[in-house]
Amino acid sequence: MDLIDTHQHLILRGHLGYPWSDSIPALAGRDFSPADYAGLTQGLGVVGTVFMETAVDDAAYHAEARLIAGMVGQGGMLGQIASCRPEVDEGFDAWLEECDSLHVVGFRRILHVVPDDVSQSETFRHNLRKIGQKGLPFDLCVLARQHDLAIDLIGACDGQSFVLDHCGNPDIAAEAFAPWAASLRRIADFPNVVIKLSGITVNARADQVNAQSLQPYVDHLLDCFGPDRILWGGDWPVCNLGSGLPGWISLTHQFLAGLSESERSAIGTATARRVYGLQAA
Repeated sequence: MDLIDTHQHLILRGHLGYPWSDSIPALAGRDFSPADYAGLTQGLGVVGTVFMETAVDDAAYHAEARLIAGMVGQGGMLGQIASCRPEVDEGFDAWLEECDSLHVVGFRRILHVVPDDVSQSETFRHNLRKIGQKGLPFDLCVLARQHDLAIDLIGACDGQSFVLDHCGNPDIAAEAFAPWAASLRRIADFPNVVIKLSGITVNARADQVNAQSLQPYVDHLLDCFGPDRILWGGDWPVCNLGSGLPGWISLTHQFLAGLSESERSAIGTATARRVYGLQAA
């Protein structure tokens, strides 16, 4: 099963700051480079990557996208998902225009690190629709408790395609399966949403980082969205807080072992190519 990793972070401290990582011992004080990533994934079937913005210093997200643009086409990197600030009109159009030349295949604004009302403003929604008019997806990164906010936003932007990151961030450690499962099914009712199989080992306790504990979450994804609306992401190096990247790849193969070859291919590569408009490496 080949994989396109649609959620490859990089931490390059010689160029940019990552204040969110400074208090996390597993991530603090070191780089996580393309060479590190290549070493971890060699021989594991990763045939391409999409860089995902890595929540740099707020003033530096433009610099991050410009830096990464020079890496696209190297080491299997097929494009990048850039950060944006739809809640602010000033400079938004100019940023979208510049991103046309930066190999940007989608945008993200992490919504669980800002007040809940940020995504509810008409300014945010108006600017989000501009992303849709360009034919690009928006990655939704919300916690399970914010699913109602996500549903409201999706409903207000029916011309925009969305990718729901990290399986909708279930609180696995607290075993809060039922509320996540119910609201996820409501999100799946929107045809303009796909979901990313990523990130869930970070939300789990150490004793839950195994196929037996996590399989029900993946099975619910499959039931709600189907393989043609699921794509895969590694979430490295954040996944080091859970399974690590090789471990997550191994779990992915276990989760999907019962699917047909075409269904595994959809989740591994085909949905990513369609949603992000990716060409072969």
